[in-house]
Amino acid sequence: MLTVIFDADLKAYEIPAFRSAIIEKTGRENILFHNHLNDSEFLYKYPLIQYKVIGGKPCILCIDYGVDEIHKYFDKKDWNINIGDRWLEMKIASLNMNQFTMQVWDKKFQYTIRNWIALNQENVKIYEEMEGLAQKAAFLEKTLTANILSMAKGIDWQVDKPIEVKITEMHDMRPVSLKGRKLLGFNLDFSTNVFIPNYMGLGKSVSLGYGVVRQKRRKNETNYSN
Repeated sequence: MLTVIFDADLKAYEIPAFRSAIIEKTGRENILFHNHLNDSEFLYKYPLIQYKVIGGKPCILCIDYGVDEIHKYFDKKDWNINIGDRWLEMKIASLNMNQFTMQVWDKKFQYTIRNWIALNQENVKIYEEMEGLAQKAAFLEKTLTANILSMAKGIDWQVDKPIEVKITEMHDMRPVSLKGRKLLGFNLDFSTNVFIPNYMGLGKSVSLGYGVVRQKRRKNETNYSN
């Protein structure tokens, strides 16, 4: 996994424009940058290139084959891009390459997930009709487990043990507008026996910065900021 953070300012609502600018810079023939086979067909696979805002800075997260693909951007003589009515000078602030062994462990890891789009327009109605927090939490835990399995399939990881997910704290929900639809974005804490690298996305529209996962820090450690 390659995490590239650029020394520029970017707001969360500008992520779609940031993504589009990178796609135009690299060329639409490079599918991993946008997951579209053509103008009407979508590649339904976990995105290996994801666009985010980390600490107010634009970030590109490259996973598996996406690490090799990002060279099609860095090979350009000019990295700068246009966002709306302004140019971003795309100097690298930090670049981190890590290799992780994906597996189901015998211990639990603690995470936060922000702006997680867990529900579509159909099952959000089911969720809203449920009575009690316990029933809703169980429903979301199943959804989160399915999201982890979807991520595993996308990176060719064969899961050989049961995945356990437990929501430990629900923070808030906020309305999210995605492609003209109104959806719910969840902010919550959870534990699981799967190690998930920081900044990987789970759920819908992870390529646009939704569902960012971070490992919870101990009290004597510095928290990540967004």
